[in-house]
Amino acid sequence: MAKYRAAVIGLGWIGMLYDLRPGQGGDRPRTYSIDDVDRPTPEVDANRKFYYHNMHLIYGWTPTSYAEALWDRPEVDLVAGADRDSKRLKIYQKRYGIDALYTDAEEMLRNENLDIVVIATNTKGRADLTCLAVDYGVKAVMTDKPMAHTLEEADRMVKTCADAGVHLLCGATPTNHPSFGTAKRLADSGAIGDIVSMDVSKVQSQVQTWSYFLNSAPSWVIGVGGLPRRDSGSDEFLGQGMMVTDDGLVVHFRHGAAGLRMTGTAGEILRHRSGMVELSVTASLDRDWRLWQDVETSHGISRVEMPWPEPVNGTYHRVIHGLSDLIDCLEGRLDEPKNSGRSVATALEVEIAFNLSATSGSERVDLPLKDRSMRLNYDWFR
Repeated sequence: MAKYRAAVIGLGWIGMLYDLRPGQGGDRPRTYSIDDVDRPTPEVDANRKFYYHNMHLIYGWTPTSYAEALWDRPEVDLVAGADRDSKRLKIYQKRYGIDALYTDAEEMLRNENLDIVVIATNTKGRADLTCLAVDYGVKAVMTDKPMAHTLEEADRMVKTCADAGVHLLCGATPTNHPSFGTAKRLADSGAIGDIVSMDVSKVQSQVQTWSYFLNSAPSWVIGVGGLPRRDSGSDEFLGQGMMVTDDGLVVHFRHGAAGLRMTGTAGEILRHRSGMVELSVTASLDRDWRLWQDVETSHGISRVEMPWPEPVNGTYHRVIHGLSDLIDCLEGRLDEPKNSGRSVATALEVEIAFNLSATSGSERVDLPLKDRSMRLNYDWFR
């Protein structure tokens, strides 16, 4: 019997449609994601074959939408859905056999006694819906990325969930993968000594891979090369810079860097960024993470590449791994999700601070920022 009652608010691309498109996936057309109840819905196959949990390796397909991932988990009973668009509700009903359909999310939260709620709406509604879900007694919330537009919204989401003991995960990103947990355990256990610096290719708070590894709060940043708001609507930081944390860790955000490199006094941990050329001809082509440790050799201390502990990750099933984190939290195996609301809120503040620095002649910007109404704008489909 399933342990957790779950529902999805927002049956758009990542909420439901992605897995039901003929041929599955593809680019997200703008007309399907605009913030309008009368937006069109693509042709979908609501009768697509279900591949249940642990059958994916056999059939080569895994859930990408939140609805499909929830349906796939034996611990979860997907019982309801909410969307302002009745056409999408009918597709949801046909696909999952669910009759508890709502055009009002609050009505669903009030009636359904839910444990897990996914909020896959437009970004501007996520903070209010997250806090509303907590008010109605949910135990875990998973939002789509990005988390929020403003610092105030992110603060409110994190505090409301923390005060109520609700687990908050913000986005289907690579950080959800178990290998990030392995990297964190290695770093915190002293496997590469004291961490002295970190290199990252992008700040990118909506898909950040770095703030999970911080052990203290960001103290200040200096940024260069930011761009004004683009025609797409985004003013996400595309420049470079440096951040220093309260405990003295220096984090470089620089073009051409690895996806993530942590350098310690006795070794290094590296994660390749997508599409990065292998740094060694001996490196395995299917391995994203690599580990070097200082060892005693006949020639003295040498930095030697060591086997990466399991899991050696392959494909990043971002929604699936995020949901696994939430279930692990609910069952006491994990204190908070790897891509927690707390760490994503930290990354959002850092990205806004980089924009401030870059547009003010690369002046140092101290954190935390006093003005919590400050915001980040994202591309149209967010």
